[in-house]
Amino acid sequence: MKIKRFVAQDMRQALRMVRETLGEDAVILSNKSVDGGVELTAALDLVDDAADNTLDQRIPSSARRPAADRQPTAAPAVRGDEALAAMQREMQGLRRWMQAELSGLSWYDLGQRAQHSQELFARLMALGIGADLARSLGERVRDIEDIDQAWHKALYLFAAELPVSEPALLDEGGVVALVGPTGVGKTTTIAKMAARFALRHGHRSVGLITTDSFRIGARDQLHTYARILNVPVRTATTPEEMDDALNSLGERRLVLIDTAGMSAAHERVADQLQTLATVGPSLHTLLTLAATTEPAAVHRALRLFNDFHPDACVLTKIDEAASLGAVLAALVRAGLPATFTTNGQRVPEDLQPARAHPLVTHAAELLRENPVGVDVGHLALALGGASHHAEV
Repeated sequence: MKIKRFVAQDMRQALRMVRETLGEDAVILSNKSVDGGVELTAALDLVDDAADNTLDQRIPSSARRPAADRQPTAAPAVRGDEALAAMQREMQGLRRWMQAELSGLSWYDLGQRAQHSQELFARLMALGIGADLARSLGERVRDIEDIDQAWHKALYLFAAELPVSEPALLDEGGVVALVGPTGVGKTTTIAKMAARFALRHGHRSVGLITTDSFRIGARDQLHTYARILNVPVRTATTPEEMDDALNSLGERRLVLIDTAGMSAAHERVADQLQTLATVGPSLHTLLTLAATTEPAAVHRALRLFNDFHPDACVLTKIDEAASLGAVLAALVRAGLPATFTTNGQRVPEDLQPARAHPLVTHAAELLRENPVGVDVGHLALALGGASHHAEV
């Protein structure tokens, strides 16, 4: 790995110097402001070249002779492969060491230059929003030296980036399907929506459909809600059954579709997609996510249900969550607006329109109630990962 520092009047000139010196494959390891401009530290991965040169030195001269002059043996080639693998392991270890060292220097440098920015980055990481978003927010408030003011401004900016959409369906109606992983509360959320719409427009304006033929308990639960609300419920597990169900509920202003929960990529995904496709372009799809879901599972759900092209998201179980920042940050990155939240089991009281600033404020309150300690080494690596890996 070849590492060089570059100082220029501005970022554009510095990047041009990097390209001219190290080429298009160079990687920016760090950047900072200095007197008179900016300083970039860049590196060029020389693993392949170094490995080739080293192999040439290690392989016996007989192995480098023309093929016609060599003895019929595979030993030199085997030794060459082993040498290449060893060299790659050495270079990878060196790269990890260099990244860790440079991350530590970046963290130390930030503390020396702007301790309030360092503390703010730590708070934002504890909120659970991830290094990329934490650094972006921190950069936008770096001129505010009072840490509490910077924190509140960063939260305000975070809320401004959180997409939300007005839940017009409770006034306008339509055909709405709730999709999402198992156990996130789709059936209870549908009951809340149906009850709210029935209170406003009458029970004859609502109809329910379930596509879940796998969980008897969920189907029975939906039928129980339907009896309480005095609204019809149909079962549709095939495109033909969905067409029949929609026709039978054609006079209903709001038709809510409860789908089978899927916790991972499964053959049921294709079946559910095919069944819902019968509805056509008028279908409004809501991805249902529980606020209690771990960040990795949230990202997996966003990937899995992306094929359903959700219009918005319902965040359930807000009252059970110990933290909220990670799931809100996931929605920011996905560009998926939140439209409803739920914070209890009461039907229909515990259903509210999603509001960005109250959600972010609640996330900060949860952090205050459930403090999260973040290791300094992790913070240094996170800061380095967020700022050093931009390619030229």
